[in-house]
Amino acid sequence: MIDLVKEGGLWIATINRPEKANSLTRAMLDDLAGIAESAQGEARAFILTGAGRVFSAGADLDEARAGLATDPVWERLSGAIAALPCLTIAAMNGTLAGGAFGMALACDLRLCVPEAKFFYPVMKLGFLPQPSDPKRLAAIAGPSTAAMILMAGAKLTAGEALQKRLVDRISDPASLLADARALAADSLSADPTIARRIKAMCRGEH
Repeated sequence: MIDLVKEGGLWIATINRPEKANSLTRAMLDDLAGIAESAQGEARAFILTGAGRVFSAGADLDEARAGLATDPVWERLSGAIAALPCLTIAAMNGTLAGGAFGMALACDLRLCVPEAKFFYPVMKLGFLPQPSDPKRLAAIAGPSTAAMILMAGAKLTAGEALQKRLVDRISDPASLLADARALAADSLSADPTIARRIKAMCRGEH
């Protein structure tokens, strides 16, 4: 249920479970984490997207009740994406919810379609968010927005997410993937060593 296409140095991973709103099982999370880990030495740009009208509804509900909601595989996935030395882009074809936040927050850039909504009802469900998610969310959108989403249960529209810097661009659904490819083009044509150095500089690393 995770499709991977490699086009030279461009890797495109697609969550492909549209009949279940791209909700994530343990096996799917393992696959995604393995793909991100494998991309470390090969990919020069990495795009994460979804099939259908929802990017991801978070954890599969049955598996969440059985323990997936607090499984360390979520941190493994977001950590693997964050560790990639290449440009990473979340091309969100629809709503982002729950634990799926982590993998999008770990990307360098986030695009979404106008219909997308953003919410993370973890507190209402009686769980803590994955440890790195509040930190990344606060670093990107600010502590008050993190609290609004995680504690006040806010559901942001695409426009609100753009205003609060949670997403970097809103794209037409028909051009979402093309827009992500265009953003990746310079990194794909650049010297990989230079691209890695620039990414580290953008992060404040030496």
